Amino acid sequence: MPTLTERVLALARGLGFDLAGVAPALPSERTRFLADWLARGYGGELDYLARRAEERIDPRLVLPGARSLVCVALAYDREPAAEAPVRGTARIARYAQGDDYHDVLGARLRTLADALPALAGRPVETLTYVDTGPVQERAHAARAGLGFIGKNTCLIHPELGSWLFLGVALTDLTLEPGEPLDDHCGSCRACLDACPTQAFPEPYVLDATRCLSYATIELAGAIPPALREAQGAWVFGCDVCQEVCPWNRRPRRRVPADPLGLGARVAPRPAWRAPSLAWLLELGEDDWLRTTRGSALRRAEHRRLVRNALVAAGASGDASLRPALARHAAGPDALLAEHARSALARLDAASLEARAGTPVARSGPRDGGLGRPASPR
Repeated sequence: MPTLTERVLALARGLGFDLAGVAPALPSERTRFLADWLARGYGGELDYLARRAEERIDPRLVLPGARSLVCVALAYDREPAAEAPVRGTARIARYAQGDDYHDVLGARLRTLADALPALAGRPVETLTYVDTGPVQERAHAARAGLGFIGKNTCLIHPELGSWLFLGVALTDLTLEPGEPLDDHCGSCRACLDACPTQAFPEPYVLDATRCLSYATIELAGAIPPALREAQGAWVFGCDVCQEVCPWNRRPRRRVPADPLGLGARVAPRPAWRAPSLAWLLELGEDDWLRTTRGSALRRAEHRRLVRNALVAAGASGDASLRPALARHAAGPDALLAEHARSALARLDAASLEARAGTPVARSGPRDGGLGRPASPR
């Protein structure tokens, strides 16, 4: 007879998850690092992380009596990425191009939780989270053997790579934990060296305040000038540290089957694979609400997306965007107006460079533009 653990994990895979494993509901060295990470100021404006930090460190404080975490993963990179963006187009992090992963994974996790009492033959206390609660999914998924934590802080599976959505079911069932995988990053520095803002002060540690994902999604106010210099075409998130990872090279990756269509639901929507900056700059809030219905893009809110598009327009070198930038520069929103003026100045500088044949000096993250060394290593 299969053990309870085997039946639970078989059900998780039967519900469409690509990976499933069990971690003990205990604090670990990795979860405890959160306190140090917050003390260093790497969380920036992510105040919610500190509010329930003790629970994020010890899952037993989230669910009294918790014994295990059933950790699941779903690969979302099931087709080749869009070709390198052409001038005048924006880049969106792959995870946000399809249906909202919180909804897609969350519904299946709740189905799993509902089935646990029947499998266990007794009432079961369970809480489920998909990047929505005080649980460190990546740390527990690594402990469950779903992958190893890379130098870019992503969970990496040797066959599926790091393009993974994660979720957990915290339960009072005593299940057999999986075996953690060895670290396979070795001497590779691809992600550390490719990061456009040098957001990794050391391997395995991310300074969110220097990360473009934080700047374009979580930061409510003005984007620091040095980060604008490095933002490029990104208007929601950033995938650079994953794109350069050798474990994500498609020839060596196994793209799993998708019999239940979960992967299809998170596949990119055509409108958001490579949207034009001109469209984004003219996108009104009503149209934004319509086109982002059921999408993780809602996290950034309309105003931030326009702010980000203004920065990307300035970096594009596309003079045809100048009228849209001028309209925002003269508009009533002070935040957007300032970013528009900054973008116009960048277009002017690019035009001067093109005519003179020499680059115009500017500061950026790699030369201390954020007021601190780019990296201690």
